[in-house]
Amino acid sequence: MAFERINQKDWYKVLGAKPSDSPAELKRKYQKLALLYHPDKQEADVPAGEVEERVQRFIEIDQAWKILGNEETKKEYDLQQREDNLTKEWPLHAQIYLEDMSWNEDEQLYTLSCRCGGNYSISRSETEDVSLVCCDTCSLVIEIL
Repeated sequence: MAFERINQKDWYKVLGAKPSDSPAELKRKYQKLALLYHPDKQEADVPAGEVEERVQRFIEIDQAWKILGNEETKKEYDLQQREDNLTKEWPLHAQIYLEDMSWNEDEQLYTLSCRCGGNYSISRSETEDVSLVCCDTCSLVIEIL
């Protein structure tokens, strides 16, 4: 399931949850909100405009649970959030192929000079898990392809 990134909702916020919450805790928060906003559980004297808002809120809560209640979609969502947050916090300077970086045998590191005079460095073992590397001097980031 691919998520749209533009104006992406924070599904944790919708449930009043945190990424560190256990699956049981997420489910408890979802159930509490679903009962509160479920269209069948509304009072008869609620104004029409508020009924529509509550239905929209319920739909949002249900969507959050569909994503966060499933281990695979939650993992994909969490990874995307982490990547989005990194690129917001750190400006992406360039995309570089690992082969274009210099290999330093003594330090067992791939390195690349940054325009600020600092260096981007990544060890061989990190290359499998890490795709974004920060400069050791400034806030620029490169993405390793």
